[in-house]
Amino acid sequence: MQLDIVNSKGAKTGRTIELPDEIFGIEPNDHVIYLAVKQYQSAQRQGTHKVKTRMEVHGSSKKLHKQKGTGGARKGNLRNPLYKGGGTIFGPKPHGYDIKLNRKVKDLAKMSALAYKAKDNAIVVMEDVNMDKPKTKEFSGILSSLNIGRKKALFVIPEYNNNLYLSLRNVAGVNGSLLSDLNTYDILNANVLILTESAAKLFSEAGEEAAA
Repeated sequence: MQLDIVNSKGAKTGRTIELPDEIFGIEPNDHVIYLAVKQYQSAQRQGTHKVKTRMEVHGSSKKLHKQKGTGGARKGNLRNPLYKGGGTIFGPKPHGYDIKLNRKVKDLAKMSALAYKAKDNAIVVMEDVNMDKPKTKEFSGILSSLNIGRKKALFVIPEYNNNLYLSLRNVAGVNGSLLSDLNTYDILNANVLILTESAAKLFSEAGEEAAA
């Protein structure tokens, strides 16, 4: 897959880059995408839900009345789940929602998501952005020049850049990600994938290694 490299003003530089078909040209696997997204969303859950059982609620442990001879049902104490203010039966307890996925499954899901973006022509490769200081307005101008409108964008860079991160974090609808942190959910959640030239070159190198 060959794409033109654009500059920060949205104009073509006359250079192109080849994104490997081993990553961007595969047949997407919807099931592994589902598994990867499910794992990501499950990991976001804190799992701190908790209710008190009859052993934990406040109240007297005295038996309300004798067991037999009253003509009524047997009763324990006020912490009985049948009474208001009593404990809860089979309520939720803290636990994790993490799901384990094999590395190959996660990699296939990520490549499938990238393949969908390639099919939709929703990938932009632009020159590396170097900012001397954080400037949200300047970064917004760069995005405007790419003609992506109000679409949600994922901006991918090869390594952490503090000025760039501080510039994009307050732009509505834009998320930044390191190439090493790229995940299936973020790719699918964005309408447009913006790769810096350095990040795109790493993809190309990875494709060449896979082919070799």
